[in-house]
Amino acid sequence: MKNPIRLEALRFLISGALNTAATYAIYLALLQVLGYVAAYTITYLCGILLAYILNVRYVFRVRRSGRGLALFSLVYIFQYLVGLAVLRLAVSLLGVPETLALLASIAVTLPVTFLLSRYVLKPLTPPPLPYADDARTQ
Repeated sequence: MKNPIRLEALRFLISGALNTAATYAIYLALLQVLGYVAAYTITYLCGILLAYILNVRYVFRVRRSGRGLALFSLVYIFQYLVGLAVLRLAVSLLGVPETLALLASIAVTLPVTFLLSRYVLKPLTPPPLPYADDARTQ
């Protein structure tokens, strides 16, 4: 039997790549009519919505809900803040070049974002109790 968490992690990486490509295209299109800060902000919000749809339908295969969307959005706001903190620490404290600091940020936020996304969209549920008949046969 295949490990379901590994499959979800692989699907998470694939959906992240698709999301990145789509939001980059949105960002480039918005740059034609908006400044980069507004374009980035709108793009980031679109990215959260697209990530939610991909994570619900493809990665974790769970039902959509308003609560799930709200919690998922909080995960991505948290990701943004943690990523920004890692970015700043990498550049200012560790002397990592700005061109490479984003890689440090991604290395920290990617597994955290996967775990938090999985937790808010697919909370842990205890395994079912065995039937009484099953207990006698063991």
